[in-house]
Amino acid sequence: RFGIEPKVALLSHSDFGTHETADTAKLRQALKLLVERHPELEVDGEMQAGTALSPDERMRVLPDCRLKGMSNLLVMPNLDAAHITFNALRALSQGVSVGPILLGIRQPAYILNRNTTARGVVNLSAVAAVHAQAMGDS
Repeated sequence: RFGIEPKVALLSHSDFGTHETADTAKLRQALKLLVERHPELEVDGEMQAGTALSPDERMRVLPDCRLKGMSNLLVMPNLDAAHITFNALRALSQGVSVGPILLGIRQPAYILNRNTTARGVVNLSAVAAVHAQAMGDS
């Protein structure tokens, strides 16, 4: 909806089955469901963050990976991992954060934290408005 093709990486401490845990099993199941329901989506995992963000590393680890180029959507295995990564990336980069957005319920919930800037309010409002328009079209 914003002209950005999603390149989805399901993140883990494991690279494509190198460790078997409840989180890696959950991510592999999520991948299976995503591929079945949205075969057009460029998605793969479970993989480490470095593997997700480095196309060269990913091709070395899994040459036939469905995901090409750098990931632009990182899916975390749990809330702790997501919160830690979100705050670390925000502190270390000049990127723009939008969200958090809670998914997996009937409708998404757009969450403004107490330290959200005016720009953050505008960005999240834009995402919510585009989603509302899309829902009206369906």
